[in-house]
Amino acid sequence: MSKTALVTGSSRGIGLELCKQLSSQGWLVFASCRSASLELKSMNLNGGKVIEGVDVSTEDGVEILKRSIGDQNLDVLVNNAGILSVESLNDLSFERIMKQFEVNALGPLRVTHSLLPNLSDGSKVIIITSRMGSIADNGSGSFYGYRMSKAAVNMVGVSLAKDLADSGICVQIIHPGMVDTDMTAQFGGGIPPSESVSGIIQRIEAASMATSGKFFHQNGEELPW
Repeated sequence: MSKTALVTGSSRGIGLELCKQLSSQGWLVFASCRSASLELKSMNLNGGKVIEGVDVSTEDGVEILKRSIGDQNLDVLVNNAGILSVESLNDLSFERIMKQFEVNALGPLRVTHSLLPNLSDGSKVIIITSRMGSIADNGSGSFYGYRMSKAAVNMVGVSLAKDLADSGICVQIIHPGMVDTDMTAQFGGGIPPSESVSGIIQRIEAASMATSGKFFHQNGEELPW
């Protein structure tokens, strides 16, 4: 019997590549997004489906997701949806900072909380975060909204790991690396999404109750908080 995964933020970048690689490995994939790309729409999801109109920063968006999933059991829930904007001390937008909190930090909590009935003993909750949320690793400052929201979602992951432990549900917090996507194009460089996702899937497969609540690079390195 094939395993089932739900991936948020699946229309492009890391999320799209996750859907591609998981489905190619035989997973039944539910791909949620605000608006689906042509590539996602044409993808064979092995009996899964594309769920559009899902804005993880809103209750209505998450309700669309919940209704579309119904009572489907999920082996893996990948909280991947995220946004990034650039703030420096001389160019602060508190509106943009708040929006990053809504999507990057509260989004994974909203989605996971809503889909708890779809998770069971042995299920895995994955949070795609960033080492930019590491306080110990911050060597350059700025990026206030992104850094703060990712530090917050790391805390969400640790708390979920503790609260879901008795249910046998593992929570893994994963940094995908610096990945060459539309979101990071302004910075240049980065590894291709295919390389990042290959590592992410290895971390998903290796995730267990012994590693639940820990913070890993997709290459397997454990990262500092």
